[in-house]
Amino acid sequence: MKPPLQNVSIFCIKQEMLSLYIKLILNISMLRAMYLNFQNKTAMPIALCLLFTLLTTSLESTVQDLDPPAHAAPPYALSTVVIDAGHGGKDPGCLGSHVQEKDIALKIALSLGNKIKIAFPSINVIYTRDKDVFIPLHERAKIANRAGADLFISIHCNYIGKRNKATGTETYIMGLHRAQDNLEVAKRENSAILLEDDYTANYDGYDPESNEGHIILSMYQNAHLEQSAALAYAIEEKMTHKVERKSRGVKQAGFLVLRNTAMPSVLIETGFLSTDDDEDFLSSSSGQESIAEGIFQAFAAYKEDLELHTVVESPAQQTVEPKTAFFIQLAATGHELDLNSDPWRGYENVRVKQENDYYKYLAGPFESLHTANVARKKFDGDGFNGAFIVAYQGEKRVRIEEVTSSALN
Repeated sequence: MKPPLQNVSIFCIKQEMLSLYIKLILNISMLRAMYLNFQNKTAMPIALCLLFTLLTTSLESTVQDLDPPAHAAPPYALSTVVIDAGHGGKDPGCLGSHVQEKDIALKIALSLGNKIKIAFPSINVIYTRDKDVFIPLHERAKIANRAGADLFISIHCNYIGKRNKATGTETYIMGLHRAQDNLEVAKRENSAILLEDDYTANYDGYDPESNEGHIILSMYQNAHLEQSAALAYAIEEKMTHKVERKSRGVKQAGFLVLRNTAMPSVLIETGFLSTDDDEDFLSSSSGQESIAEGIFQAFAAYKEDLELHTVVESPAQQTVEPKTAFFIQLAATGHELDLNSDPWRGYENVRVKQENDYYKYLAGPFESLHTANVARKKFDGDGFNGAFIVAYQGEKRVRIEEVTSSALN
């Protein structure tokens, strides 16, 4: 168990004060020795001045040690999370034998938000809906973007045509579907736009009944794929070991509700309303509480890891180590995209770098954080929402705080 930060601070201060006390004793001993050696007692003022100088120096050095470096960047803190209860109002979502998806999703969303508020009072929790109302899919993303959210969590229930054929949870992130089942889930969730008055204008002519439209949507760039995947895997791990439900894993598909979110985003299918066991579990208060607790624990673990490894950019002048190049990560996908097609056409300095299971699309290099940040703002204006700066030394990606004394906004 980690010691409270307050206790650690008190311990450090006590150690520093002990060091100062020892210096004081040594200086008094020095004064006594000087007194015994001085034949002319009029020289005592000199000794006292010397003692004062020594004590002042000791105190100043101790205070400097207690103060943090002036150039240190403040710690990053996740400040805003948007929780999206799927469907609502005239859109019931999928239907079980005795419950509707919209009701289950709302109860889990509210429970999750309450847990976050209690555990982390400084975090601003925003709901896309906190009652039974219809919210268009495109408006849900806008709510998160307007709030400058750090995270978007969308909660749903699953369904498959044949009764009692499938069970378990699955968490989706934006990307190319690799199985027909993933495509069907995306088509069902995206079909909610048919209840909107003018969905063709809001979604660039997207047809929710067209397989080709879903394939194109699933190729939409997402700069936050890695962070989204990290949260998704944490959620599915908690569903298995905390909630004790079957996990069907982390999957990718094209979801309209995730398309325009400028932050890490996940869509959680909490169970199948077409399966008796899942429906009974999700319709119970204990089941809803267990699902919310599992998501909360995954969120808390994600938050801790994110804050531990994220540096805050500040306007202080940076000191960069040699051979460090800065890039702007525009997207990360599980498959390689054609840079000769839209939206990449016309950008000559964009390259593809494969790391682990992801293809990362990087613009650059830039010699300084300042020039990279200027370019990042331009890319953001061109529609690459959520683009962020990364640093490399040769082929090795390094944390920005490792190569700069501070970062530039």
